[in-house]
Amino acid sequence: MALPDKVRIVEVGPRDGLQNEAIAVSTAVKIELVERLADAGLRVVEAGSFVSPHKVPQMADTVDVFRAIARRADTSYPALVPNEQGLKAALACGVTEIAIFVSASESFSRKNINCSRAESLERLEPVADLANASGLRVRGYISCIAGCPYDGTVDVEEVALMARTLNDMGCYEISLGDTIGVGTATKVRTVINRVAATIPRERIAMHFHDTYGQGIANVLASLEEGISVFDSSVGGLGGCPYAPGANGNVATEDVLYLMEGLGIETGVDLGSVARIGDWISEVLKRPNMARAGRAILASRTVSGG
Repeated sequence: MALPDKVRIVEVGPRDGLQNEAIAVSTAVKIELVERLADAGLRVVEAGSFVSPHKVPQMADTVDVFRAIARRADTSYPALVPNEQGLKAALACGVTEIAIFVSASESFSRKNINCSRAESLERLEPVADLANASGLRVRGYISCIAGCPYDGTVDVEEVALMARTLNDMGCYEISLGDTIGVGTATKVRTVINRVAATIPRERIAMHFHDTYGQGIANVLASLEEGISVFDSSVGGLGGCPYAPGANGNVATEDVLYLMEGLGIETGVDLGSVARIGDWISEVLKRPNMARAGRAILASRTVSGG
């Protein structure tokens, strides 16, 4: 299958990237991060989540973030929404796109949101109905598509079933997430092809974590399967509070470097994203996990650029 001419990068750093950080991140930093990413050319920046502050304290100020960010007309700022209460809060903040999430693993669903997969879908149906009726775009996430920290292997048929259900709820796109980063190229190809037999391939996005160093390899395998939408996180920020040992998301800088090398259009300025990754890593007092970002900044320092 021919590689796509262009791809869309969904930047999840401000939400998925920050949600598991141990140190408190100020609202001002979050606002600056969202705005700088949008200014770098990222046309989708997931800006927060309307979840319980007791479960995810880092996202407690999402309302303040959405009220303060300077929104570009050419950029979408989705928010993760777990229930009707979260959706109402999102609507009050002028959110125009939401994401809802389910798990392909039964145990992960119970650990993450304290209910079965079937119950999670029942809870989300009125959320999706109200969002669609309110004119919001709805995106779906499926976690643990390649493996689960509790169940181990996840049946690809379960992934396909959840994808079809979210599609039927009105999700315009389904992001398949390797939450614990155990996927390899062969597994990723298998999942994509099975899901693509259930929903249109152009509605599939991929979301990789880099726990085993397979993130970029899996992006390339997905490209070769015709996928053209990828979630990534500046500086490789991320992890999951309910997936022990899961490293950060595949770094936006690394994905952009791959795309540039393949001649695939992204519309994003790699140099700007590299600087943002370096800045936010310093703010968080953590290593910058973006290999391409570190290399670009180091080469410019040596050359005096």
